[in-house]
Amino acid sequence: MKKPADMKQYPMEQAVDAVIIGTGAGGSPLLWKLATAGRSVVALEAGQWFEDPVSDFPTDELESPIYWKDERISGGADPTSFGANNSGKGVGGSMIHWGAYAPRPSAENLKLQSTDGVAVDWPMSLEDLKPTYEWLESFLGVSGPAQYPWDAERKYPLPPLPLNSSAIYMSVGCEALGIRVAHAPIAAVSQAYTRPEYGTRNGCVNRGYCHQGCRNGAKATMDVTFLPAALKAGAEIRSDSYVHGVERDSSGAITAVVYTDANGREQRQRCRAVFLCAGGVESPRQLLHWGIGNSSDQVGRNFMAHISTQVWATMKSETRPYKGFPASLITEDFLRAKDRPYAGGYLLQSYGILPVAWAEQVAAGRNLVGQALTDYLMQYNNVAGIGMHGDTLPNPENRVTLSDEKDQHGLAKPLVTFSLGKNENTMSDHAEDRMRRILMAAGGTDLWSSKRTAHTAGTCRMGTSAADSVVDPYGRSWDVPNLWIADNSVFPTSLAVNPALTIMALSLRTADKYLAN
Repeated sequence: MKKPADMKQYPMEQAVDAVIIGTGAGGSPLLWKLATAGRSVVALEAGQWFEDPVSDFPTDELESPIYWKDERISGGADPTSFGANNSGKGVGGSMIHWGAYAPRPSAENLKLQSTDGVAVDWPMSLEDLKPTYEWLESFLGVSGPAQYPWDAERKYPLPPLPLNSSAIYMSVGCEALGIRVAHAPIAAVSQAYTRPEYGTRNGCVNRGYCHQGCRNGAKATMDVTFLPAALKAGAEIRSDSYVHGVERDSSGAITAVVYTDANGREQRQRCRAVFLCAGGVESPRQLLHWGIGNSSDQVGRNFMAHISTQVWATMKSETRPYKGFPASLITEDFLRAKDRPYAGGYLLQSYGILPVAWAEQVAAGRNLVGQALTDYLMQYNNVAGIGMHGDTLPNPENRVTLSDEKDQHGLAKPLVTFSLGKNENTMSDHAEDRMRRILMAAGGTDLWSSKRTAHTAGTCRMGTSAADSVVDPYGRSWDVPNLWIADNSVFPTSLAVNPALTIMALSLRTADKYLAN
C-alpha cells in the first residue's frame, strides 16, 4: 500500500478523538469505522510501511521482513514460539502474514461453561456476532463452498479456491471414513473482486507464499482492505512508532500516548480516547508497563495458544506441497465429536508447507540425524499433511509478565509462561489418531506427528464483572474510562477456530459502542 502524499496529518498538540495502537485485525477495522464516522483518529504502528509488495514480500522464507522479531522470553512446560508462527510487524500488523483461514466459531464454542462445564462463557452469543461475520465475509471477499455442511444458511460471496495436494488426499481419506469436508472459507478472492470502500483486488494466483505476504492483493490483508479505506476517510497512520507510555489526568483518564518515532525521538500525541490493539502479548505488556487497568489482577493471565498438532505422511505421487493455497480444505465434524473424552472441540484442515518450514519441523519432530535425515528431507515433494486447531482452556497461571531484561527501547521484555493441561493433551491425542486414520485411508505411509501451538489469545479477557475481567463485553476498560482494547487478548476462551475473523468482528463491535456513546 503506497503511503498517500496527501494523508491527513494531525498536530501533536491537538487532542485527536482517538489514538489506535496497532494496525492489525483489531486496529484496522476500528481506524476505518471511526474515520468514516468523522472522528479525528491516529494509528500508531511499531513496524514499517510496506509500499511495494513485489520487493517487500519476496518469495523467500528467510528474507521476509514482516514478522515481529523482538525477543519474547517463552517458558513453561510447553513454550510457544513467536515470530513467523503468530506475530507480525508493519502497517497491517500480523494480518500481513496470516493464512486467511476464516471459519466462524460454533455457538457452543462461545459457551464452554454452559455446554461443557469448563472455563467461562463469552458475554455474547453467536447470534450477536452473526451479522458482523456476514458483513465481514462480504467486505473481505471470502471464497468458500456453495454449500457449507455445518451451516446450511451460510453463503460466501465468491467461489472456492482450488484444492492443493494435501487437501485432495485429505478429501479422499475423509470420504473413505465418512467424515464430511468442504472447501475452506478463505479470505482471499478467487477472482477479481470490487468493493466501493477500497476498489478492485485481483484473484489469487496460487503462489503459495501466503505467509510471506501477498503480492497481488488477493489475500484480505488490512493494507488492501480497511487501511486504504480509512486513509481515504481522513485517518492518519504513523509507522515506525513504538509506544511506551501514556499520560493521565487527575481523574485517571488518558490524555496522551507517548512513543518513539522513526528517528528515535520521543513524541506525545494528545487524545481523548485510546484503543489498545497490539495483540495477545504486547497489549498486556503495555498495560503492565503503564501500571494501569489491572484492578482485577487479570492483565496477562489466561494466555492461550491453539493446540495445532499436525500429522504428515508420504504419498506415492508427487504432491509439491509449496503449490497452491496452504490450507484449502476443512472439516468441522470434530467441533463437537460424539463420545469425546475432553471438553471443547477442534477443526481439521489440510496443510501445504514451504521447504524451510518443513525442514525445521522434521528436524524438531522426527529424531533423525545424518544420512537418515537427509534421505527423509528429499521426500519433501511427496508429503501431505493435516493439522488441527483446538480449544485451549484458560488457566490463570499461563500468563504474560514483565521479565528483568530490557529491550532496545528500554521496556521490560515480555515473559510468556505456557503449559498445556490434561484436556489439551487428550484432545491432541484424539485429533492425531483421526488425522492418522485419514492419511492412511488416502494411501499415506511413514506417518509422524508434529506437536505445536499457534495464535495467541486471552490476556486481557472481557467479561461482565470488573472483579474477574479486564474489559467489559465491548472492550472498554473497567478501570480507565477512555481506554478500550480490541484484539485477541480480550478472548475469554481461545475458540477452536482461527481467530482473525472474530477479532475483526469484535473490533467493529467496539467501534459501534464507542460511537454510540
